[in-house]
Amino acid sequence: MSYTNGLDDPTTLFNTVLYTGNDSSQSITGVGFQPDWIWLKSRAGTYGAYNPQAYDSVRGFNTGGDLTPANSNVEGVDSGAHGYISAVGADGFTLGAGSTNSHQNNGASTTYVSWNWKAGGSASSNSNGSITSSVSANTTAGFSIVSYTGTGANATVGHGLGAAPAMIIQKNRIDGQPWWVYHSSIGAGGQLRLSGTDAAGSDGGVLWNSTAPTSTVFSLGDNGGSNGSSDACIAYCFAEKQGYSKFGKYVGSGSASSGTFIYTGFKPAWVMNKATSISGENWQINDIKRKTFNVNSTSLFANSHIAESSDGMYIDILSNGFKARETGNGTNGSGVSYIYAAFAESPFVTSTGVPTTAR
Repeated sequence: MSYTNGLDDPTTLFNTVLYTGNDSSQSITGVGFQPDWIWLKSRAGTYGAYNPQAYDSVRGFNTGGDLTPANSNVEGVDSGAHGYISAVGADGFTLGAGSTNSHQNNGASTTYVSWNWKAGGSASSNSNGSITSSVSANTTAGFSIVSYTGTGANATVGHGLGAAPAMIIQKNRIDGQPWWVYHSSIGAGGQLRLSGTDAAGSDGGVLWNSTAPTSTVFSLGDNGGSNGSSDACIAYCFAEKQGYSKFGKYVGSGSASSGTFIYTGFKPAWVMNKATSISGENWQINDIKRKTFNVNSTSLFANSHIAESSDGMYIDILSNGFKARETGNGTNGSGVSYIYAAFAESPFVTSTGVPTTAR
């Protein structure tokens, strides 16, 4: 089978890899490419209940390079002592032991998952916005990593995608501020925390200046979390790509047997959802490596340290989307609104619009 580009072989742009810790150092292979953004999360075992850790090539893979989506900690709080990513290579990454032990990312008798995305490698300067940014962009995948320094006043930042982002995940690296999420289904006047269970709210324009992203820039208000004066910040930007990624919304049915079906145009490899009309619900993540059959009911939570749980998102992963298979408010509460992000295992329709069965 031939592919016209990486979108028609999604495993060259996003991949999930499972591994078991050894409380020392080890190389993790099987990613299939050199990753630029890596999320690690303990699943079960001796050290199963530890926060997820996020690393990227723009900030650098080193002892101080971690951020955790589960809280507002500044960069580098956990990684030096508890294990870290010391290097990346053509097929994966190397875990360093840490000065105390490795339980955060590599503890003995503990299983882990790594979610890996490919951006554009080394960052380049981008002067499209009023703030000059450093950007690693993969326009094929619709994914860029953007580093910038805040001004404390309304501003714009170049993202390098050539298409408007549908989702932005953002963090102030040096200040104890929440992770903030822009999602096109909420809009630029909305407020949504990755590091929490809040419902979506109105931010009064202080996060995104009530201005939707364009094909070249995203906008910032004067909020200290997204744009603190002289603060180093990082943003992960995603534009939707047919057959590879989808960022949308749905309303729950409250029925497990006739749950809401969400069309993505591909078989998902990874799905994250969040209830936005009610509070108290986690950012739930399911993938096809930790649970290989339907009902896919093995969740981890972006905003929590807890170990892998069957008390999360219950979905069927289908060739062209996913279907809610529970009645709970986390995934399919009656009349509850949700947003989601999904990345493909295989396209239902290729990036050129051809059904996969016709190739």
